[in-house]
Amino acid sequence: MLQKPLKYVAFLLILIGCRSQNNEEMAHKYTNDLINETSPYLLQHAHNPVNWKPWNDETLEEAKSKNKLLLISIGYASCHWCHVMEHESFEDTLVAQVMNDNFINVKVDREERPDVDQVYMNAVQLMTGSGGWPLNVIALPDGRPVWGGTYFKKEQWTRALEQITKAYVDNPSRLIDYADKLEEGIKGLDVVNLNTDAPDFDINILEDIVETWSQRFDPVYGGTKRPPKFMMPNNLHFLMRMAHQTNDLDLMEHVELTLTKMAYGGVYDQIGGGFSRYSVDKKWHVPHFEKMLYDNAQLVSLYSDASLIFDNYLYEQVVRETLEFVKRELTNTEGAFYSSLDADSNNAEGELKEGAFYVWTKEELMDILGDDYDLFSEYYNINSYGLWENDEYVLIRLENNAHFRRQYDLNITQLRSKIEGWKSKLLDIRENRDRPRLDDKVLTSWNALMLKGYIDAYRAFGDEAYLDVALKNATFIYSRQMRPDGGLNHNYKDGISSINGYLEDYAASIEAFLSLYEVTLDKKWLNTSRDLVNYCFDHFFDDANKMFYFTSDEDSALVTRNIEFRDNVIPASNSIMAKNLFKLSHYFDNESYNRTATTMLNNVSADIEEYPSGFSNWMDLMLNYSKNFYEVAVVGDDAHKTISEINKNYLPNTLIVGSNKVDDLPLLKNRYVKGETFIYVCVNKACKLPVKAVSQALELIDK
Repeated sequence: MLQKPLKYVAFLLILIGCRSQNNEEMAHKYTNDLINETSPYLLQHAHNPVNWKPWNDETLEEAKSKNKLLLISIGYASCHWCHVMEHESFEDTLVAQVMNDNFINVKVDREERPDVDQVYMNAVQLMTGSGGWPLNVIALPDGRPVWGGTYFKKEQWTRALEQITKAYVDNPSRLIDYADKLEEGIKGLDVVNLNTDAPDFDINILEDIVETWSQRFDPVYGGTKRPPKFMMPNNLHFLMRMAHQTNDLDLMEHVELTLTKMAYGGVYDQIGGGFSRYSVDKKWHVPHFEKMLYDNAQLVSLYSDASLIFDNYLYEQVVRETLEFVKRELTNTEGAFYSSLDADSNNAEGELKEGAFYVWTKEELMDILGDDYDLFSEYYNINSYGLWENDEYVLIRLENNAHFRRQYDLNITQLRSKIEGWKSKLLDIRENRDRPRLDDKVLTSWNALMLKGYIDAYRAFGDEAYLDVALKNATFIYSRQMRPDGGLNHNYKDGISSINGYLEDYAASIEAFLSLYEVTLDKKWLNTSRDLVNYCFDHFFDDANKMFYFTSDEDSALVTRNIEFRDNVIPASNSIMAKNLFKLSHYFDNESYNRTATTMLNNVSADIEEYPSGFSNWMDLMLNYSKNFYEVAVVGDDAHKTISEINKNYLPNTLIVGSNKVDDLPLLKNRYVKGETFIYVCVNKACKLPVKAVSQALELIDK
């Protein structure tokens, strides 16, 4: 939802009397079925006077047996407007009475149940033309939606519920007819047809698409021209690779501008590291303050790769500070990663406010920094450029360090020392503030994204501590989230692994395990990737169109079984899976994998031109076909050392395979020579003569 001024929200809360009891009093008075759940978001609602129930087969059966409409409310723990609607409506006893009398009320954590969220998000988008969270839907007892929207004020909400209740009593056939039509529309949204035309993945097609796409680029601040601005790391990853492989200097300049402006902006936490979800303005200044694991995971990968191209210490600094944030605030003792931090926290007056943990007043900064304040205020723009609201500032940079040093006659060491001292002081002060709420559930898919982030950081910077974290997290996924039947679970909380995994869990885990193999050469991760792919073929694959469903064939049926193929803030599970199949086809010389990956890409090729930003991960795969893709096989006693040296280069059009002993993988078979280390550079199974020096191998790769 779009943000509303704080004064308006506070006034509204007082005006409608939605806080007749404080949270502590309410906790003693009301308890509903959510009290037995583990999701922090569901537990936030466990003491509402609404008789909330979790989404499960028993709840759905109750709706059918009582012939009552379902009221399905979907959100997540760090969702600001979810909290607002809770305080205005779900904590109000009169509103709760309307809901309890007429509906079976179901609360859903969209991060635990992305399958349920997607079905009803599609429905609301069809009904209203837009969507968001909180997502509120009324459905027939069988789960088919008939009405929905996002955030509602209390009066709007109760009026709508009363009207729908009356319609269901007076003329239920009308709602049933509407549900029939809407069901057809929902099922038609994510249909992917088998494309029987011959694949055409010519580089000229991609160049034309990017040329059209570039008309929407912001030439001043990077990203897109219109706020709000989301980072969209998969878009930038593709554009960076495209620019690199086609020597497009203008495109590369746009990528560098965007990466730099994001790192300068308030969307990046200048004190504690890590990125917020998006900025509400065009200059990346004022964020929507929640911090999500999936954003930070992908941005670590992006800035790690960018550091291999651009001679810019800033990008390495962003990676290191972000990983320090993840270590400090989002990592548990088992090596698993938590999901998010809330946007809201209590300010000095004890009032819940968005961004309170992160913003500063001029007086605070002057008191903390003393004689250093003037220099600090110039560096982080404690002026009209950095002002947010209510005399509070969100730190933002304008100049690069070299320019700032020249302006204030400082050398590199002096400026870095100043910055580190400022950050240390302010971080210590900030740590004593009331902290944002933590969503401490562990999601397999998001953990796999963060796992890959650590691997990419290790690959770029060679820091063994990053590899240690990666191995610990990979072992967690392997030992705690993988079941004896070979499948994955989606959720982990309080020592319990639960919820049958979705395609996103498999796709992201396979991708991360393949990356881990490439830096460790431990075949456990390569073989596990292959086994997980085969499990997906058994339980997720649609043989008619050669795509993968988002849900397993062992899951309870929803209104529709979706195929997720459009890239978003996180790439589509099918685009990740297609890239996995492409790589695994090379590792295991498996033509079936390659055929499936090619068909999947061909199926969506017609959609790419119409909406390129929604298919950037697919276009990244297309580059594997339209330009040379290399298998780099390293065999010999010094294989690990050689691969570490190779990884210091940005080589997005390669895969790494290697061993320091005899190995029967197709690309390694009969290539081990004791006492020697050889590098084989191959394209489509055709290999150049082996070389010994990394510099020689790099000359054979069309970078």
